[in-house]
Amino acid sequence: MHKLNEIIENSFISKLAEMFPRSRHQCNLLHESDAELIHLPGTDIILAVKTDSIVEEIQSGLYSDPYLIGWMTVTVNASDLAAVGAEPLGLLLNETLPPDIDRDYLKKLQEGIRDACEQYGFYVLGGDTNFSNAMQMGAAAIGIIPSGKLMTRMGGRCDDLLFASGPLGLGSAFALLGYLGDSKANKDSMNYKPVARIKEGLLLREYASCCMDTSDGALATLDQLMRLNNIGFEINVPMEDLLDPAVLKIAGRYNLPPWIFLAGPHGEFELIFSIPPVKLDEFLLEAGRISWTPIQIGRVDGKPEVRIINERVKAILPTGKIRNLFDEVNQDAEQYLKNLLMIDKEIAAN
Repeated sequence: MHKLNEIIENSFISKLAEMFPRSRHQCNLLHESDAELIHLPGTDIILAVKTDSIVEEIQSGLYSDPYLIGWMTVTVNASDLAAVGAEPLGLLLNETLPPDIDRDYLKKLQEGIRDACEQYGFYVLGGDTNFSNAMQMGAAAIGIIPSGKLMTRMGGRCDDLLFASGPLGLGSAFALLGYLGDSKANKDSMNYKPVARIKEGLLLREYASCCMDTSDGALATLDQLMRLNNIGFEINVPMEDLLDPAVLKIAGRYNLPPWIFLAGPHGEFELIFSIPPVKLDEFLLEAGRISWTPIQIGRVDGKPEVRIINERVKAILPTGKIRNLFDEVNQDAEQYLKNLLMIDKEIAAN
């Protein structure tokens, strides 16, 4: 693995987990999969389990609408099941709520959870409720892979074709407007309500050589896949083909380089995956049958770096530096953006 622990988050997770033995039934190693994959003895079934919470997004005010908070509580977990091609089974909720929570607020919160569960085919199986002045929402998602066919972050190979499940950058744009104090109307006008790619993940399980979601931004995803597989990526499409149209408008409004919206650290919950060339035609045919048009964004090669090469830009992106940046500035959004712009100047000068 290409210097995995150079990344602050990876190093911290490795430290947290170093004393824990792994189950002999677990199919993935640490960092290798968006969800944990457990082989059920005596069967071909793989159990996919994942837990994720929404904490900073609530405390910072980025997520203020109760319906969105409920929707995202489910979606952040569903997206990780999508990235391993699991069929959703159920959800355990963990709701830590203010003791004096407004009834209408609570109703909208639960409606967001209900609607997201209906979207993905989840059932709420149970959970835990606590009370605190600091609201936190979390869940544990359970899915199954009946065939035992694994799809993880591992397996990308040179000459594979690189795809995104849909347009990128909307999560970063939403965060930019929220963290930098843009008007609530502008942020709300984006209609940020990502949908986890569950049905697409089920199809990808048959074709993708590796897959990961973009919950932390596309560059974080590409950097992690690069480090895990010791491969590189060349993004060779124009930004207009890669980014959501709303993102391009925001980039123009703020006079920002469009690639910055790939940086995260808040993502759009799309999938980035690689397809072997020999499977390409069949994959695209099957994608069309579920009314899905994935975006071919580049290719995989053997040089561990992430490059953007199109008619406007030719640059090697320092993805490790970019991934660590938000932590290094203590999650100060304004300083983070300033430093990203400094990186952009460095790229332009080279």
